[in-house]
Amino acid sequence: MRHWFEAMPHPGVVFEVAQGFVAGAHGGRRGRLVEELAMEPLPEGAVVPSPVEDNILDAPAVQQAIGRVVERLGVRGDTVALLLPDQAVRVFLPQFDDFPRRAEEAVPLLRWRLRKSVPFDVEETLVSYAAQPAREKGVEALTALARQRIVRQYEAAATDAGLVPGVVLGSTLATLPLIEDTRPVLLARMAGRCLSTTITAAQRLCVFRSTEMSAEASALEPQALLDEIYPAAAFYQDTWKDNLEQILLAGFAARVEEFRGPLERELECAVKPLTASATLSSRLTAEARALADRQLHALAGWMMNYNA
Repeated sequence: MRHWFEAMPHPGVVFEVAQGFVAGAHGGRRGRLVEELAMEPLPEGAVVPSPVEDNILDAPAVQQAIGRVVERLGVRGDTVALLLPDQAVRVFLPQFDDFPRRAEEAVPLLRWRLRKSVPFDVEETLVSYAAQPAREKGVEALTALARQRIVRQYEAAATDAGLVPGVVLGSTLATLPLIEDTRPVLLARMAGRCLSTTITAAQRLCVFRSTEMSAEASALEPQALLDEIYPAAAFYQDTWKDNLEQILLAGFAARVEEFRGPLERELECAVKPLTASATLSSRLTAEARALADRQLHALAGWMMNYNA
């Protein structure tokens, strides 16, 4: 996972286009993690995340919101990392006995392997991947895959507003640098009604799944969250023969305490908000913590990656 992030370009400007807002940040110009942050709301229905259908339904509104953030940050013409909703990016962990080293061989192999796992022609996809050791033998290919025309929509909105997209990444993938623990950790992150569940251990991504929930975090029942993340925890325990040691919650704002008790009883490990993780206390600056506390975990994660 670390090699994947290290291999990417590292723009110091990051923009997130979400279902209800556009946010941007830049950092490092005076040695700080975050130099400045700006955020603009989007009209309801302007962005409707989907892996298949058009995502940006009101292009002028999205472009104008990005443009206002660009002007406030003073970053027109800059190369940026562009973060997309998780629903627009599919993440897989296929396993291979042998995996090609050359991208021109690896990408066709991944498209062929995942051809039945996505609801569109794999030849229409953009693919990013990193090889990591499998649990017992062989190689797992951490693979992010998105429909080309959907990515182009987001890129066009950024370009029309005066930006140069240099990296495109799903928002929860961008959040992962905030998890510095080598122990098995489950992250449950809500963005709108989308719940993304990851399990990382020893700086490897072991589980990634995104699900559309029945309600946003403000109205979600603790049992609904437990029902969704329990299978991921059980899969990890059965496959990796190991137990979770911590659960981190992101996007639940002041409701974390309502979820803590039920999750700790059923999964038998500590539950904390992402920003309270003990392993982050020495690295998560006040600026990154402020971003994460405003539900901008993806921006904070990217800036941590940028400054790593």
